[in-house]
Amino acid sequence: MPYNISIMNSRWYDENSETIKVLETLKNLDEASQEKVAAEIIEISNQIKALQREKADDMPLSLGIQRVLGLYQSAQKRRWYDQNEELSNAIKNMSTLPEQDFQNIMKGLFESLNS
Repeated sequence: MPYNISIMNSRWYDENSETIKVLETLKNLDEASQEKVAAEIIEISNQIKALQREKADDMPLSLGIQRVLGLYQSAQKRRWYDQNEELSNAIKNMSTLPEQDFQNIMKGLFESLNS
């Protein structure tokens, strides 16, 4: 099955303007602040994953092609956030959550970072 080139060239987070703004804001933070936010993202993501394990039968098995490509590219360390190991781990961790949980975290970060 041939892949749509526009999907292959887009980033997994390009679908939501809040997510783009959050990542732009994170990019402009100093490294210590990025690591602090990363620790919070990991903590929240782990709490969500713990709740999901309790409801494992209802979880979808697929991440989607864009998220899988994003995980692959993070292994190549080609994205700006991959240069900060804590932030890279946080974004990888968060990107494997179900879409609604991911969007909820992004909305919270958007509100926190832009207030």
